[in-house]
Amino acid sequence: MSDLILHHYPMSPFSEKVRLILGHKQLAWKSVLIPSVMPKPDVVALTGGYRRTPFLQIGADIYCDTALICDVLEHRQPAPTLYPEHHKGMARVLAQWADSTLFWAAMGHTLSPKGAAAMFGSQPPEVGQAFAADRSAMRNGMTSLRAGDAASAYRSYLRRIAHMLHEQPFLFGDAPCIADFAAYHPLWFTRVVNPAMAGILDTTPGVLAWMDRMAALGHGQPAKFTATEAIAVAAAADPAPLADEAFQDDHGVALGSRVTVAAESFGTETTEGTLRAATRTHYTLERHDDRAGRLHVHFPRIGYVLKEVRA
Repeated sequence: MSDLILHHYPMSPFSEKVRLILGHKQLAWKSVLIPSVMPKPDVVALTGGYRRTPFLQIGADIYCDTALICDVLEHRQPAPTLYPEHHKGMARVLAQWADSTLFWAAMGHTLSPKGAAAMFGSQPPEVGQAFAADRSAMRNGMTSLRAGDAASAYRSYLRRIAHMLHEQPFLFGDAPCIADFAAYHPLWFTRVVNPAMAGILDTTPGVLAWMDRMAALGHGQPAKFTATEAIAVAAAADPAPLADEAFQDDHGVALGSRVTVAAESFGTETTEGTLRAATRTHYTLERHDDRAGRLHVHFPRIGYVLKEVRA
């Protein structure tokens, strides 16, 4: 069975979501540290353009977006499950809210002017400037919450999470599920990456206790790996055979067409390739890179835009 290779960087909140899931499932994985800002030539060699963090590599298969990565890890190691049978739909819906609405409120507070000054104040000015410029480019016209509005929303969301935890250790009962991991990582960024802004968490001690339980899951069994080694793994492998899943054509674009896929918002760089699968839940593009060889790059349908490349 091919190794799990996670391309990430330490302060990435979405990476922490996946690292904790790897810990929850006690999986071994290879850790490739990537830059937090562009340029990312080794990333693009594998993804074809997608630059959000993290992404998961298994041989010559590249999985983009943590929603899809979670499904891949669930298939790899079904127990303990991320999707409890009686709460599967609700857990996924809450996770999607946490990865979007909660995340942006948390970032608006934690990376407010005051937060950014605290986070980057001890570093050379160009470090903070490069990070701010990079993230501004990724937002690409998105409406950002002002710091005060973000803090107000964040406080309300923390109280709602606290209510869910009132008489149970995790959001849906006695064990963590996908909703817990999605709700945890924006709060982790506030508490761990920029603790100067973590006072906002103090009014919800039940949330802090839950965060301690989540952190105790650990990160599984990581091993250091380099981007050069990861690219060599891809070059030496063939993409895994695609599962026999029905083609769901919602765009009038046939399999075998030249297409692009990009995120709907935030980090909208496109990946171009040949459409090899469009199932109920995801797209698969085949592409070739001079260093990494033939690759299959996979995206979830939700949150991504498919377009045909017309001559």
